[in-house]
Formats: sequence, structure tokens, C-alpha cells
Amino acid sequence: MIARYTRPEMGAIWTEQNKYRCWLEVELAASEALAALGEVPAEAAKDLRSHASFDVTRIHEIEREVKHDVIAFTTSVAETLKANGVADSSRWLHYGLTSNDIVDTAQALQIKQASAIVAEGLEALLDALHQGAERYRHTVQIGRTHGIHAEPITFGLKLALWFDEFRRHRRRFLEAAEEMRVGKISGAVGAFAHIGPAAEEAICERLGLKAAPIASQVLSRDLHANYLATLAGIAASLDKIATEIRHLQRTEVREAEEPFAAGQKGSSAMPHKRNPVTCEQISGLSRVVRSNAQAGFENVPLWHERDISHSSVERIILPDSTILIDYLLSKAHWLIAGLVVNESRMRRNLESTHGLVFSGQLLLDLAAAGMLREDAYRLVQQHAMKAWGEEDGDFEAAVRADPKIQRHLSPEQLDRSFSLTRQLRHIDHIFERVFR
Repeated sequence: MIARYTRPEMGAIWTEQNKYRCWLEVELAASEALAALGEVPAEAAKDLRSHASFDVTRIHEIEREVKHDVIAFTTSVAETLKANGVADSSRWLHYGLTSNDIVDTAQALQIKQASAIVAEGLEALLDALHQGAERYRHTVQIGRTHGIHAEPITFGLKLALWFDEFRRHRRRFLEAAEEMRVGKISGAVGAFAHIGPAAEEAICERLGLKAAPIASQVLSRDLHANYLATLAGIAASLDKIATEIRHLQRTEVREAEEPFAAGQKGSSAMPHKRNPVTCEQISGLSRVVRSNAQAGFENVPLWHERDISHSSVERIILPDSTILIDYLLSKAHWLIAGLVVNESRMRRNLESTHGLVFSGQLLLDLAAAGMLREDAYRLVQQHAMKAWGEEDGDFEAAVRADPKIQRHLSPEQLDRSFSLTRQLRHIDHIFERVFR
């Protein structure tokens, strides 16, 4: 991922330096676990821990010749052991292991590191959504369906809905991350031809991983596909939030907008512009994360016990997806925490149709008062369409003046038909269900 969208802590996880550091840690954990089981000399394991290191430039140099990254890595490490006077111990490096024992297990370490950062980002966003929901719990806003005024809601209700959605994402993500916290040291075809299951379990325990119950030479890629799909789900909901705020920031609506910093400029040609650029960035980058999930699913079917068609893909999609989700969660937190909410504009927009949004309640009240529902619908719709077609049509005034309606509903009853309090009487109960 390009530096523009890479936050330093997450970016550091996917550097070549950290990748090889994780590879080396798997090698060292293997030698120590095997030494504890009496399969590797204890002194050799100590030498490896004390003197093994690597040089990224040297690894790349060797790889250009041998065309194999793990061999290049182990050769570089062996050279450092020789330089430190413990060349004989290097024969116990990578003992009984195959390439993907190292690569897949070390990648699990990197994903574990990345997942910790993503989990922190989810927690921060959930906290911001919770605070915003409470702040605007009773801030009245018009709800829209198909982009058209429907019935009243509160802005806090919208934020509470997003909170509930991201609470599910947090659960799904933690489950997917836990599934990915597995290593495998079962050899070239997963049959433990050279070291046994007990050694695998001991090695994984040293690394803070679980041993996969079964693997081929590689961990089954349904694990990775599920992890990437979970990130894609998070991205989709971030896009949902950003899209909503973009709509609310439109000039004709102007109910909410993303923060606009002092000195910020919105257009090179139009000085008045305050564009939802962060929301648009969230929407755009979310598409990349979602598309990466498709590549993850394509990686599931591999030939027999292993091929490397998945490897080149994962060098891109795992770093890019975690880096982007980290970046997007940070942007979304900034967006929600600093969101500019125009409460008076929300109220004006709701009232702009002069009671039209209470047509559903009026229909029910007329039916309850004895009018046939079909007749009530026809009557209410006639007033609604007339008010809709007039520039300043006043639906409520026309309803109150209609003798047919007056015969069924008193002025006091009509007050209830057009009551915001009545429409929103269950808001606190909804919040109790969401946040209890």
C-alpha cells in the first residue's frame, strides 16, 4: 500500500524487516521446542537464539540467485552464525521444517499483530458512535426512504444503528482473528514426516499461537478468505456511514457535514466549496478492501497439498487490506468524533412539508375512528398529493379544514396525529435495547 494511506504502526508490521523477524522467531521457537524434546542439542538452540540474525539486503541478493525466498533467508542466517563463530550450530537451523512451516506460521504472527491494531480502531469508533448517539438521542430529524421524506426519527437513532452494526463487526472480526491465530509445523504434506505433533504444539505455544488441527503444506485458505471477508464487511459499513454523511452534507440538505479545518480549501476554482472529501475517500478505499476479499476466495482452491498461486496474491491483499482498514477506521473515528451537526436545519427540513410526514399516523387514526381504511387512504393521499404539488402546500392546514376528517377526529385528536412526541415515544426504549 502506498504511504499516503499507511499509518506507521500498521505499516511497520508489513515491512520486509518485520516479516523476516517473524520468520526468525519461528525458526528459533522451533529449535528451542525441539531441544526441549531432545531432538536438537540444547547448546545449538542457545547458539541460535544468541547469534542468529539476518540482513534484508543480503537475503535479496541471495534470492536473485537461488530464486527461493526461504532458502535465501536461511542461507543469510547461516552466514551470520558462521560470522559469530557458531557455524556448526547452523545445521540445526530449519531442522525438520519445510518452507511454509515458516511462512504460514510467521504470517499468522503478522496477522496477529495487525489484528490488535484493527481491534483498537474498532473500539475507538464504537466509543465515538456511542457518544454521538447519546448526544443526539433526541435531536429530531426526518427519516428518508428512497431519498424521500418518510417519518420522523432522531439523529441519535441513526448513530445507534451504526453502533449496533459495528458491534457485530467487532464480534465477527475478533472471531476471524482468533481463527487466524494458528500455525503449522507439519511438514511438506502435513503428515509430520520429520517432527511430530507434540513438537508442533510446543512450537506454536512458544509463539502465542494454536496448532492447526490439520494442514497440508499450507494452512487452509478458507481461514484467510474469511478474515479478508470480515475486513470487507467492515469496509462496507464504513462506506455506508460515509455515503450517508455525503448525502446529509448536500447543499439542499445540510443537516450534517464532515469537519472542515481552518485553512482547508475545497476547490481550486470555487472558494465557497466545503466538499465531503474524507467521506469520499472512505467510500473509494472501501471498494479496494471489498475487492481484495474476492481475491482471498480465489486463493482457497490450491493444487493437491500445495501450490504457490496464493502466495503472490497474499503479498498484496493481506498487507493492503489491514493497512487500509486501519486507515479507514482512523478516518471514520475522526469523522464521527468531529461531525458537524446542524440541529436547526434538521428541524426545518422536517417541517418543510408542513405535516406531510404524519400522513401514515393520520391514516391509522382515521381508520381507528371508524373510517374504512381504503377511504381513509384515498382521502389522506388526495390532500398529500395536492400539498406535494404546491410550492407552499400546507398538508396539516388542509387536513384540519376538511369536514370529512372533522367528522371523525376532533382538533385534540388531530394534535395527536401530528405529534412528534407520539412518533418518537419509543426512542429511549430502543436505546435501552442497544446499549444496555
